Amino acid sequence: MTRRILIIDDEEDIRQVAGLSLETVAGWEVVLANSGLQGMERAEKDHPDAILLDVMMPAMDGPTTFLQLQKNPSTAKIPVILLTAKVQGSDQRRFAELGVAGILFKPFDPLTLSTQVSQTLGWNQIH
Repeated sequence: MTRRILIIDDEEDIRQVAGLSLETVAGWEVVLANSGLQGMERAEKDHPDAILLDVMMPAMDGPTTFLQLQKNPSTAKIPVILLTAKVQGSDQRRFAELGVAGILFKPFDPLTLSTQVSQTLGWNQIH
């Protein structure tokens, strides 16, 4: 079964590297969004198996986007993993309290990103 992952990040290079990594290493289908608003639209339209969501974005940040996804019945059950450069313990606790599936840190290793996502979500990795 091919997984579909939505990557929501305002930085094009992060979207491209993460997307290429997940497509090449894991063979997953990747959907990209450059903002929280676009991400919410893509999540509703494309029904991804999981979402990688950047924390720091202009207009609507990751936690706000996550809360909006939770309010929508068609996207509320999609597991969300936050991508963040914030490694402070207080930030990690605040993010965990939101109810996200997990937190991954930037910079990430493109070669192990799909493994990290799979482990975070309890998926069996298939190569």
